Amino acid sequence: MIKVLLTDDHVIVRDGIKTLLKKDPEIHVIAEANNGQEALNIMSKEDIDVILLDINMPGMDGLDTSAVIKEKYPSVHIIALTMYREMNMVETMFRNGAKAYLLKSCSREELISAIKGVASGKEYLDEKLRKEFVSYINKPIRRGEYQGPSISKREREVLQLISEELTTSEIAGKLFISITTVETHRKNMLKKLGVRNTAGLMRYAFEHSLIE
Repeated sequence: MIKVLLTDDHVIVRDGIKTLLKKDPEIHVIAEANNGQEALNIMSKEDIDVILLDINMPGMDGLDTSAVIKEKYPSVHIIALTMYREMNMVETMFRNGAKAYLLKSCSREELISAIKGVASGKEYLDEKLRKEFVSYINKPIRRGEYQGPSISKREREVLQLISEELTTSEIAGKLFISITTVETHRKNMLKKLGVRNTAGLMRYAFEHSLIE
């Protein structure tokens, strides 16, 4: 029996995944967590074989959680189960100890195959991402060429205004968007670029010439 910890901040997503998995006699979801900290609390008490780990969660997200698991619970096999397709996110999760990376659009068969695979010591990458990831890893880097994840025009505008020290409300007013939308763009860029705060965001932006 493969004991699984399901970590996602959306109850409806967890319910759906449990429904997909419960018909397989070799897999048992023994606990659920809303974020990374809850997952770590459970892992300190329960014997877990595999953790299904979302990346974008409130509080402690999947990136930070995977790094802690790698250090404190190296015997636990991490599967990233997310909506993020960015190659640097895939690379970061594998670097943080993940053994598999799946999109939430994957099939039940692929999810079960990944769980059983990592439980037996194998690695797995979503079939929709394999070719792209191989190209990403092997692509030569040219001087001055940005090699990071895709940043939209609007995200770059927000990034530029953050660098000019505008507040969230000032950015919202200047771009004629809501404060919530500004925060969403900022949060998405943190996830895409694999940084933890605004300082990291600015450092990345300057190093990769994303802003003037």
